[in-house]
Amino acid sequence: MKESLLYKLIRPLLIIWFYPTYRPMIINNKVIPKKAGAILAGNHTSKKDCFILGSSTRRPIRFLAKDELTSGRFGFLFKKVGLIPVNRREKDNTVIPASVEALNNDAIIAIFPESTINKTKDIIMPFKTGAVRIAIESGKPIIPFAISGNYTKWKKNVKITFGKPYFPKSKNIEKENKILENKVIALLENKR
Repeated sequence: MKESLLYKLIRPLLIIWFYPTYRPMIINNKVIPKKAGAILAGNHTSKKDCFILGSSTRRPIRFLAKDELTSGRFGFLFKKVGLIPVNRREKDNTVIPASVEALNNDAIIAIFPESTINKTKDIIMPFKTGAVRIAIESGKPIIPFAISGNYTKWKKNVKITFGKPYFPKSKNIEKENKILENKVIALLENKR
């Protein structure tokens, strides 16, 4: 994927701010391919999760995110950095084709399958099936990730751990979605 000029300009500035402020621990990011397309899918703990993901690899990441971001005050910025908008109010038939096209152009896309920030006491909320559907449709691997800890300024409290890339083995969406959930839970339980 060709990186947008705006992404090239903004990303280093965000990393310069994010790294010293939150001092994230990034574990096993070597599993992210250097050139091929892949799907990063994991838990959602904070609005800052996109920063820890973005700083985990030198490659540009196309995030799937609520379409309200592209129509708000800073909507033009989100469009320019390659956000793939998702209409969460009704069935959105544009997301999977847009994601598959990006992956076929060797992009890395990131999905938070919980669909919103988890404010419950549960380890994760039930995953929506988008990541699995996109993986099956595109033939690209899913790389599960787990974000643990919290974003406390000046402390090394937040961690992102990447699991091994894998390909869904069947077309049974619910079964494969449960496998993805279990992979993320295992990463989280490993890091407690």
